[in-house]
Amino acid sequence: MKTDIEIAQQAELLPIQEVAASLGIGAEDLELYGKYKAKISDELMERIKDRPDGKLILVTAINPTPAGEGKTTTSVGLGEAFGKIGKKAVIALREPSLGPCFGIKGGAAGGGYAQVVPMEDLNLHFTGDFHAITSANNLLAALLDNHIQQGNELGIDPRQIVWKRCLDMNDRVLRNVVVGLGNKMDGMVREDHFVITVASEIMAILCLAEDMDDLKRRLGRIIAAYTFDGKPVTAEDLQAVGSMAALLKDAMKPNLIQTLEHTPALVHGGPFANIAHGCNSVRATRAALKLADYVVTEAGFGADLGAEKFFDIKCRKAGLAPDAVVLVATIRALKYNGGVAKENLSSENLDALKAGIVNLEKHIENLQKYGVPVVVTLNSFVSDTDAETAYVEDFCKEHGCEFALSEVWEKGGEGGIALAEKVLETLENKNGSFKLLYQDSASLKEKIETVAKEIYGADSVTYSAAAEKELERITGLGMGDFPVCMAKTQYSLSDDAAKLGRPEGFSVHVREVYVSAGAGFVVAVNGSIMTMPGLPKKPAAHRIDVINGEITGLF
Repeated sequence: MKTDIEIAQQAELLPIQEVAASLGIGAEDLELYGKYKAKISDELMERIKDRPDGKLILVTAINPTPAGEGKTTTSVGLGEAFGKIGKKAVIALREPSLGPCFGIKGGAAGGGYAQVVPMEDLNLHFTGDFHAITSANNLLAALLDNHIQQGNELGIDPRQIVWKRCLDMNDRVLRNVVVGLGNKMDGMVREDHFVITVASEIMAILCLAEDMDDLKRRLGRIIAAYTFDGKPVTAEDLQAVGSMAALLKDAMKPNLIQTLEHTPALVHGGPFANIAHGCNSVRATRAALKLADYVVTEAGFGADLGAEKFFDIKCRKAGLAPDAVVLVATIRALKYNGGVAKENLSSENLDALKAGIVNLEKHIENLQKYGVPVVVTLNSFVSDTDAETAYVEDFCKEHGCEFALSEVWEKGGEGGIALAEKVLETLENKNGSFKLLYQDSASLKEKIETVAKEIYGADSVTYSAAAEKELERITGLGMGDFPVCMAKTQYSLSDDAAKLGRPEGFSVHVREVYVSAGAGFVVAVNGSIMTMPGLPKKPAAHRIDVINGEITGLF
């Protein structure tokens, strides 16, 4: 079997103008980045805004394991399968971060014969959106430090600077740094911090902003620091908004590429779901809904993170209502949750499957709380047995959701027809009634505890003294009606990565809280999760190379 990158490199791509034409987009509404990538124009976005919306289908998954789930692969394959059965579909995905590409997870273009291409471009520099976000983030940091250096007219307390610099790379030594060393002209000596670009508030703002005016309003509300008397200092106070918006002007436009089968894909924005809100941009989703009858989008990591934030942050803020949810699982991952070691997952083990399927059960229950019809799909592996597949199918039907097998990794769109037909059947026969998990009027603590108890299954929530104090300050600043964005390990329903399956009898610990005033949510950092990841002992970067002009080892 060819590797993902070999499949992608040998694919015959259509010029992006032809892909756009399948959606009724003319060449005048494309800003080309070579032959196979383009941004769609603001003028097109304006012209199509009053069209009726297509159906919105969210793809999410169980908690990720080393065995793999294939959420993006399923999203791409489902979009391709709609095309196979004559339906007009668009896939709306996030852009990959360089952190996972060179770290442990790899890229985010799908896999096998269900990929978006050009794969190398997408996983590396793409159209420069992440560069623009990083630059805007760090411009604000530079302007803040310069303001202090030039006399500190606003009275910024250097001990209460909350804005962090960012870099799109896993680099643990930058988590906590000291800046300003040297002589007087090198700035004030202080502690500083870095987050990975996908955790920057600028990323969240870009993904939630409706247009340039909304972007500028949100940028202006960013709280970068506090004064000596405790008043917030915003990006507007620092006169940073215009120059930040200039850096983000082109990054605001959604990117159009294609799948291996030439299905259009809008790939835009890339917040992580374990430390940010984990969804592609509102602009790209809205455009997709106006351009196609069916929109397949995905939310990062497991449904406890990505889907919860898709519903409670993105849909809440943008007024979106999903029509169906596809929940991806694999028999291998379920057996891993049941206690089987990674090297033994290829052997039939119904006892382990029964023990681990409780993870799937909890995610089904969680999704059903939002009132949206659920279809479970098994991403098929050759090691799966008929008995194991039948057990999962029966389990799903007993729990009130539909089931379909997916073979998109091996067969592309052809392998997703059963899933596409099941989704269509569900859309026709099951009328959802989408609802949010909590109301804006609930207190921040009530929101945190609702997510922890209802979605994670926790018995209780504890808070550090600093988190308690910050919750009081945020509420006092009039932001208590914001939704919460829970930063938590993706590997477990709990805040402890080692607790697999469906943990019970645990408490979630909130160690840090901060407000993303421009994005419009409050981040609660749980357990030991880091907003600047580190590289593993054997990073993927060791395997990547350029040989005879072609990139190898990227996955």
